[in-house]
Amino acid sequence: MEMNVVFLVNSALLGVGLAMDAFSVSMANGLHEPKMKPGRMGLMAGVYALFQIMMPLIGWCCVHTIAQKFQLFEKAIPWIALILLLYIGGKMLLEGLHPEEEESEGCVKLAFTTLLVQGVATSIDALSVGFTIADYGLGMALICALIIGVVTFVLCEIGLVIGKTVGTRLSGKASLLGGVILIGIGLEIFIKGVFL
Repeated sequence: MEMNVVFLVNSALLGVGLAMDAFSVSMANGLHEPKMKPGRMGLMAGVYALFQIMMPLIGWCCVHTIAQKFQLFEKAIPWIALILLLYIGGKMLLEGLHPEEEESEGCVKLAFTTLLVQGVATSIDALSVGFTIADYGLGMALICALIIGVVTFVLCEIGLVIGKTVGTRLSGKASLLGGVILIGIGLEIFIKGVFL
C-alpha cells in the first residue's frame, strides 16, 4: 500500500475513533483538576497520545509474529479496560464524596501512575488496530500510528479544556462527575467488546 491522501485521511479518522475514550477521560480529568496548568495538560495529552501510538504498533508486531496468541489476548481487552476504569473512576467518586480530604487548592492532582493506568485503559483497544494495518509496511504503520497519536493529543487537549471549564463551574461536584464518566467509559468499552 502506498501513502496518499486516502491513507492520511483514513489514519486521521482512525485516530478520531480511537481517541474518543481518551478524550472523555481527559474531560473527566479536567473536571477533577480545574486549576491544571498548561504544562500538565500537555503532559497528560502526551501520555495518552504515546499510548495510542504504541498500541497499534504493538498490535502490528503481534500480527507479524505471534498472531495466534494475540487473538486469545484480544478477548481479555474489554475486561482489562473495565477493571482499570472502574478502579480509577471509583477512586475519583470517593474523593468527590469526601471533599474534606482534598488539598487546599480545591482539587487533588492525579498521580502519574494513575495517568499511566488511564493511558493503558483508554488505548488498549487500539492493539486490535494492528490487525487493521497488518498489510502496511513498518514505515506506513509507524506513520499511521503517529497520525493517531497527533489526533489523540489534540482531542485530549480539547477535552481537558472543556473539563476544566465545566469543572470550575461545578467546583465540589467535579470529581463525582469525573468518576461517573470514567466508570461509564469502562462499561461502554466492556459492553462493546463482549456483547457487540
